[in-house]
Amino acid sequence: MMIREDMEILSHELVADKTYKMTLKGDMPSHVIQPGQFVHILIDSSDSLRRPISIADVDLTSGTLTILYKVLGKGTASMAEKPVGEHLDVLGPGGNGYPIEEVSASRALLVGGGIGVPPLYYLAKQLKEKGIDVTTVLGFQHADAVFFEDEFRELGEVIVATNDGSYGSKGFVTDILPSLDGRFDTYFSCGPAVMLKAVSETLDDFDGYLSIEERLGCGVGACFACVVPAPEGDAKGYRKICRDGPVFRTGEVIL
Repeated sequence: MMIREDMEILSHELVADKTYKMTLKGDMPSHVIQPGQFVHILIDSSDSLRRPISIADVDLTSGTLTILYKVLGKGTASMAEKPVGEHLDVLGPGGNGYPIEEVSASRALLVGGGIGVPPLYYLAKQLKEKGIDVTTVLGFQHADAVFFEDEFRELGEVIVATNDGSYGSKGFVTDILPSLDGRFDTYFSCGPAVMLKAVSETLDDFDGYLSIEERLGCGVGACFACVVPAPEGDAKGYRKICRDGPVFRTGEVIL
């Protein structure tokens, strides 16, 4: 069930190149069912367009949730100026996340790229609580864009790749995956569709889950701005990222 509330900004800081971490307090955390869900934030009352942002962490004890976002346009630039103590109009939680209750594997591989990294953090914490060993591969464009490496390292092994080689291994996350053969039973990935396609093709011998990090329209399934095709023979023929996803099983959609 989605709710709408004004959430208080408890903390707000720059953590990497154009990337901010914000902690919000309210009743929303108690409604989050799965890691991988998102919230829809109205940044300015003069702008009716809400911005969908993945949930990076949830703390039920303190009643807080954490988001990370990158400044990419006017809306996120405006949000970057929001001070601690101000309130934001938040709708959520939206979408279907990673079905943590269905995971029976003993070793999991997490693969994230750029702003697709945040939702994997809450997932990693949930997997660790289930006693599942976690290995995480994080991909960024360059050294200044790297974030949350230390946080993931507290939960298991972490390997970082940058496109230009300025930090960690040079190349893409898919360049790392062959070296991890035999060290995981299932995988979870989040990032742009082009990255997810490459990851799923590289790991085609494994069943996994893919979370598509793409721009959404309405965010509640009312429009067709975030449609992805389903495999041939599927009665519906398509899936909406915001309503049916953003998390899909491998083979459920065509990337």
